[in-house]
Amino acid sequence: MSRSRALLRLLPSSTIAHRSFSTTAPAFVNVGDRIPDIDLVEASPGNKVNLAKELQGKGLVIGVPAAFSPACSASHIPGYLNSASLKDAGKVFVVSVNDAFVMKAWGATLDPTNKSGIRFLGDPDAKFTEALDLSFESASIFGNNRSKRYALKVEDGKVKEAYVEPDNTGVDVSSADKVFH
Repeated sequence: MSRSRALLRLLPSSTIAHRSFSTTAPAFVNVGDRIPDIDLVEASPGNKVNLAKELQGKGLVIGVPAAFSPACSASHIPGYLNSASLKDAGKVFVVSVNDAFVMKAWGATLDPTNKSGIRFLGDPDAKFTEALDLSFESASIFGNNRSKRYALKVEDGKVKEAYVEPDNTGVDVSSADKVFH
């Protein structure tokens, strides 16, 4: 028996199980993927919005972990609201695993006159987020699974560029400065 195998036999099995290694890349949404044909909600549960149908031209989908959370409200979405490049982005949507009422209130807080044209959509059951493979386990923080922070540039219903935060919630690769580079 090799020395390394002998050492492994001395370790508790729980230690070994936590040291598994995988070379498989994450299966997040990829460039070329179609936007999921799943209804989201805007302003009320009965007002359905389908981004697969809405984004037949140029557009941007910004995903956030939670409406009203500090990073989402203080820097991530304001970065887009204040960007001169927003006018060239096409239709822009902010999506969060929240209900329609919360998203309406959050949108009214961040952009009271809706000058930006950004639409705030709820994904209350996370089906849209899960179809993009962008959900993460966050029940201990948010009470349920939520969306990773991301931005997707979309053209004709397909992802042209994807910016997904590697740590799920940071504001770096999905910031307006990086997306509108």
